[in-house]
Amino acid sequence: LDGVVVTMDALHTQHDTAALVTGAGGDYVLTVKASQKSLYAQLKALPWASIPAVTRTDRGHGRRATRTIKAVDVPAWVEFTAAAQVAQLRRTVTRKGRRTVEIVYLITSADARTGPPALLATWVQSHWETENRLHWVRDVTFDEDRSHVRTGNAPRVMAGLRNTAITLLRLDGHHNIAAALRHHARDTDRPISLLLTA
Repeated sequence: LDGVVVTMDALHTQHDTAALVTGAGGDYVLTVKASQKSLYAQLKALPWASIPAVTRTDRGHGRRATRTIKAVDVPAWVEFTAAAQVAQLRRTVTRKGRRTVEIVYLITSADARTGPPALLATWVQSHWETENRLHWVRDVTFDEDRSHVRTGNAPRVMAGLRNTAITLLRLDGHHNIAAALRHHARDTDRPISLLLTA
């Protein structure tokens, strides 16, 4: 993993995972949520009000999203494998006059030179773009969570088939996977043509 930055959600914010990534030569950016009570409390208690922030605002899809990130070197009393920095990421989204605010804490092995605040925010945003492009499609369009296929290798096989379908449709230029599935379902020659030309 030399030169690779691995971003993971809170499920993977574990010492063993951090050790695996850094042991292979990479850096990690991990999300810390309230389920990790002591680490979350330590990060939340930092004096974030006095730490300089980097802010970026994006507009699109009928919303305005402002991301504000603050990062500091990890304090000595925060004990996490190979941690170099901690950060607070605040997302303020305004859609149709309604504003929502979400605050997320991050821990990373990338130091301030390798991962300055603006770059940390970009890594996290890229992570969620991937989540939204792939996992949301699998969860919602394919309704994967309610699948009754649960034994043996069948879940892996079905996940592989769903990923293949998504990839083929994206390579064919489709941005809306649900609409693309409906389009291909209307004519049995379309899926075969897609498979042969991809």
